[in-house]
Amino acid sequence: MSAKISTKVYVPRDAAALSVGAEDVALAIIGEARRRNLDVTVVRNGSRGLLWAEPLVEVESRLGRTAYGRVTAADVPGLFDGAFLEGGHHRLSLGVTEEIPYLKRQERLTFARCGLTDPLSIEDYRGLGGFRGLERALTLAPESIVEDVVDSGLRGRGGAGFPTGLKWRTVRTALGSQKYVVCNADEGDSGTFADRLLMEGDPFLLIEGMIIAGIAVGATSGYIYVRSEYPHAFRTLKQAIAIAYKNGYLGAGVAGSQYAFDLDIRLGAGAYICGEETALLESLEGKRGIIRYRPPLPAIQGLFGQPTIVNNVLSLAAVPLILEKGASFYRDFGMGRSRGTLPIQLAGNVKRGGLIEKAFGITLGEIIDEFGGGTASGRPFRAAQVGGPLGAYFPREFLDTPLDYESFTARKGLLGHGGIVVFDDSVDLARQARFAMEFCAIESCGKCTPCRIGSTRGVEIIDRVIAGQDRDRNLELLDDLCELMQEASLCALGGLTPYPVLSALKHFPEDFDRPARTLRAAE
Repeated sequence: MSAKISTKVYVPRDAAALSVGAEDVALAIIGEARRRNLDVTVVRNGSRGLLWAEPLVEVESRLGRTAYGRVTAADVPGLFDGAFLEGGHHRLSLGVTEEIPYLKRQERLTFARCGLTDPLSIEDYRGLGGFRGLERALTLAPESIVEDVVDSGLRGRGGAGFPTGLKWRTVRTALGSQKYVVCNADEGDSGTFADRLLMEGDPFLLIEGMIIAGIAVGATSGYIYVRSEYPHAFRTLKQAIAIAYKNGYLGAGVAGSQYAFDLDIRLGAGAYICGEETALLESLEGKRGIIRYRPPLPAIQGLFGQPTIVNNVLSLAAVPLILEKGASFYRDFGMGRSRGTLPIQLAGNVKRGGLIEKAFGITLGEIIDEFGGGTASGRPFRAAQVGGPLGAYFPREFLDTPLDYESFTARKGLLGHGGIVVFDDSVDLARQARFAMEFCAIESCGKCTPCRIGSTRGVEIIDRVIAGQDRDRNLELLDDLCELMQEASLCALGGLTPYPVLSALKHFPEDFDRPARTLRAAE
């Protein structure tokens, strides 16, 4: 007589799902199963990235994993009545999870495991191919690992798009008594959440990528710098690191090899500027987060003056697959000089916000219209800001822009971390331009005059333009100020703040014209 198998029900433990009631849903499912004397195991998985459907509850049935979207605790008794444990139909049913069009049309490489299992189960991670990249890395010479990353075409996913392998090559050949691997998990751009989703949903992937990086460049110590606003990610990573140590993947003799790698985690200082790599290093050293002059580059003199890799979460998380499948496998995705996949984060005034991982080359319009379903308000689309608060505002005629670094640069835009924020026709782009300048003024580290003083003066100038005071003269002054900030700022905060301002002026000039603004308000 065979033992009855418990039915697995998956309820995300991701912060986005928790914010809309996932904890209550999980408790309600456990309670309802007990009342009905049903054998149910609730697995707290990571998010699939369909944030428009959270809490997304999945059931392992004869049909496969079936999904139910936007479940509330009040819906749970009705789900049981509708035989959802067998994949039964319900008004919240989304069908077999893998067949949901939003998910099925993606090319998930980095996020292939996210949402499948308990993120803190190292057995589940290994069962789904985890640590295969590390296993292959341990059969290669360190310089061969670096060249695999170079050949893959992987570029930094943190915003700058610098070739990851070239950074690693520099650190490998640099002289130093101690080398470091630092993960920049200070994800502060508006409309971005991919780092958080991965840290909360597949933390061992990031850990594996950092171990491989350490072996490749001769680093025996690493740090993950997590933004202070991510307590769930911090807690999950801390637990995952302890589990990795317990299972022999960290510390002396990594996975039974001759290599050693220690990993620790630090909570950020709550400053946007600490997303810039040199300010991050200052903060890691216990100092105020202020930009460093360059040269020397962090790859030569980074953390504590030693050669240091500083990579974004998504860059490091792409490495295990590259080592497992080979550089050419990864390079075959994408277009031009943008290889592999980009985890795109769709947010703002859009019907279906969430994470979409696609090969570079899909257009901005396809993401917004086909994945996002247009604006949530139902009003006409007017603009999309891509690349965080320092990204340009793209009008409808730019929706044909492919998502790749060079295409965005050609249109005076910034692909950045892959965040897209959508606006309908009720948006006031003059106000948005002012917000960009004010954001820079608030978040500036204060080290350089163009950023510290320029952003403050910029807010004042835009205020005068909005008020209709000497419009032409102030617009000319604003243009000169933006040029100065771009050319003379020490880092990207001051240097890129003009992007949203200049794009708003170029594509939406009517919003800076007081009579036109009055007319729009009346409409």
